[in-house]
Amino acid sequence: MKRADLKNSGWLVVKIGSSLITNNGLGLDLPAIENWADQLVTLQRRGHKLVLVSSGAVAEGVARLGLKSRPRAVHLQQAAAAVGQMGVIQAYESCFSRHGVHAAQILLTHEDLSDRTRYLNARSTLITLLDMAVVPVVNENDTVATAELCFGDNDTLAALVANLINADAMILLTDQQGLYNADPRLDAGAELIREASADDRSLQQMAGAGGSLGRGGMLTKLSAARLAARSGACTIIASGREPEVLLRIVQGDQVGTLLIPEREPVAARKQWLAGQLKVRGRLILDAGAVEVLKNSGRSLLAVGIRDCEGRFERGEVVACVDQAGQEIARGLVNYSSADIAVLKGQASTRIEELLGYSGEPEVIHRDNMVLSG
Repeated sequence: MKRADLKNSGWLVVKIGSSLITNNGLGLDLPAIENWADQLVTLQRRGHKLVLVSSGAVAEGVARLGLKSRPRAVHLQQAAAAVGQMGVIQAYESCFSRHGVHAAQILLTHEDLSDRTRYLNARSTLITLLDMAVVPVVNENDTVATAELCFGDNDTLAALVANLINADAMILLTDQQGLYNADPRLDAGAELIREASADDRSLQQMAGAGGSLGRGGMLTKLSAARLAARSGACTIIASGREPEVLLRIVQGDQVGTLLIPEREPVAARKQWLAGQLKVRGRLILDAGAVEVLKNSGRSLLAVGIRDCEGRFERGEVVACVDQAGQEIARGLVNYSSADIAVLKGQASTRIEELLGYSGEPEVIHRDNMVLSG
């Protein structure tokens, strides 16, 4: 991935930090939010599919409630988040609706993305929204995610979303120009790092502590970049206060710091997925389905399944085997073993008729499958 390649990036995750959203904690910076929304709509109309990860709920809640500072007690932080999230989503809804674009609120915790069933549900919802030209606005569910409130940052959540939708790039907007080789607040000679490997561990020594960058600071952004790289996404860290920053990044301008994954996107995602796979059952495939999986790189449909073994639920991992028992692939199933027993050998067009609800057309989507051997 080079900067020039960003023009052709189809799927993007953009994260905006709380210091930007709330103008360093002084309440929502509505003109800035409007400007970012304008840029996101422009990118969407150019063919990019965008997920926005936005911080700011707690900070906005503090301002709305008239608190003197961010509370230390978790229950007060949760209350502030509940109040502030109303303001954050109202601002985005207003800004996107001016362009005739719908926004959707998605509140997640990391547990939602580590549980396989919830992972598939979140992925399906996000992809459906993107296909409908809706801009999902994702935030940490701060009212319940106590550990994240105390120790985390939405940078990590943005990386998990990048993994979830198999994004081409993740853009982290912050209040600094990017990653420097020294702290620019302390060293006048500090130089901006224009490009590096996301897995370069020497960058950690350059990152320093959090300070004005938020709870996690630049170290958290580097950790998020490594996490996003596991599914092949590059990361750009840049100042959200730069004019037209999102448009300039995507057109390949030398803005901020570009962190590049070491592996090709498809291979990286498959490796990331393979590390999670513990088989809970088997699907026995006919010769046609085996040929499609091995040589065409397509998803597995119910029509190609002869039988299933084991008991499993949606989101669990199964092995796909030929009729001799040789394993062909592994993947996350969209249906339980009970449902597959009904669907096996049937056309995808009959799913609603057979199950009583309309599910995904694929039993295992190709993005959630790893070939064996």
